Amino acid sequence: MSDLALETGILDRALRRVTTLWRDMAERVTGSEAETIAEQMRACLEGKGGEVSARNRAARLAQAYLALDAAGRLDFLQTLAGFDSDEAALQAAMERVGRARDAAGRATAKAALRRALEAPRVRLLTQFSTIPDGMRFLVELRAELLQVMDGDALLQALETDLKGLLASWFDVGFLELKRIDWNSPAALLEKLVRYEAVHRIRTWRDLKNRLDSDRRCYAFFHPRMPEEPLIFVEVALVKGMADSVQRLLDEKAPVLDPAQADTAIFYSINNCQRGLDGISFGNFLIKRVVALLGGELKNLRSFATLSPIPGFMRWLQGRLAERDRPLLSDEEAAALRAAAPAQSSLPAPAAGGAASALVLAEAPAETLQRILSHRGWHREEAVAKAMEPVLTRLCAGYLLHEANPRSPQRARDPVAHFHLSNGARVERLNWRGDVSDKGLKESAGLMVNYLYDPARIEEHHEDYVGEGRRPAATAIRRLVKAWP
Repeated sequence: MSDLALETGILDRALRRVTTLWRDMAERVTGSEAETIAEQMRACLEGKGGEVSARNRAARLAQAYLALDAAGRLDFLQTLAGFDSDEAALQAAMERVGRARDAAGRATAKAALRRALEAPRVRLLTQFSTIPDGMRFLVELRAELLQVMDGDALLQALETDLKGLLASWFDVGFLELKRIDWNSPAALLEKLVRYEAVHRIRTWRDLKNRLDSDRRCYAFFHPRMPEEPLIFVEVALVKGMADSVQRLLDEKAPVLDPAQADTAIFYSINNCQRGLDGISFGNFLIKRVVALLGGELKNLRSFATLSPIPGFMRWLQGRLAERDRPLLSDEEAAALRAAAPAQSSLPAPAAGGAASALVLAEAPAETLQRILSHRGWHREEAVAKAMEPVLTRLCAGYLLHEANPRSPQRARDPVAHFHLSNGARVERLNWRGDVSDKGLKESAGLMVNYLYDPARIEEHHEDYVGEGRRPAATAIRRLVKAWP
């Protein structure tokens, strides 16, 4: 199937439907065709004619935005951002707070100050939420805003206002958890294909396999966007803890009776709406699904992920470039030199002289880099055997000890941070867990199981978020007793 054609078809149908609705509403508003965007915005803020007229004006303004090209939309956003708090009113309100002499006076003055602080653009954004598909319009508006802010202070302020509104409107208490299966509407299944970013869905057969009886897919929806998933998780019901995504997604594998499964594997979690970035649903989704599956299938004993490690290779390449901070032990270096290239088809170091002498003279970091740069290294058993303990140890250290440069208590790997902050623990590393091109490029083929123990989720959450400790199985900790 063509991803581009699929995505275009979904968007075109949605756009035709919503613009027809807005056109009908906008035609009920009197006004000059030559009226500028700024004048339309002021008319919305003035609110003449009551609530119905206000909604119709908002629909007309939204329709005008969608009709613009990229440059016109940027002008629209900059104009909208310019409807900021009135400086004179704000200064007067602050002075009244300073002059207040008692608690009652200060409370009244502070309330007036809060009203003065609210930018008129917030009222405009709120008006958009009242029109048909207005919530989706605002989500997509923020998605575009995130792309064009580029250090513009007013646009950043507009984005902050919009994010605050969306965070309150998309509070998890308002969301609905629904299961998606093969009998779900075709348009929803198309969106599942479109939004899957972790393990691409390549064919309808692949999709059907992921929605079979031994699989589950759950998504959060908002009542005002009932046809748009916000985030979804794909789950496999298996025996034992899965260690390879290729085997897990094998379309030829026999279907397991869910009553025989003892483990639920969360193998793909996808945020669907770019305009909701920074508004977290994932932690609630996983906990809700764990509770739901635990209640439905009493035979389940373990809830775990089979997760990518997207930042590992990028971090490793950076560390290997730091020659003054060696990562490999003498034993590991010797094992790698013995395996490559003498016992493999990997190329020898690029220099003159005998290959064996060059290998012995090569620095351990150079040997490791040379192996990783060879496309088929993971299929050469002698090389893979030498690489497995090295990369597994380094990856364990990366997950347990390497910190986000901006936040020392936060794991460097974004997926690790997500699951650790949700209350999981690092349970097991899986060698050749994802041997796709993407898996090899991002994590040298390694994948990790994060275990969600319902009895300890809150404890692990507090350990990580409160104290920066990263819960992990004993076997993982043994790999990195000493970390450089």
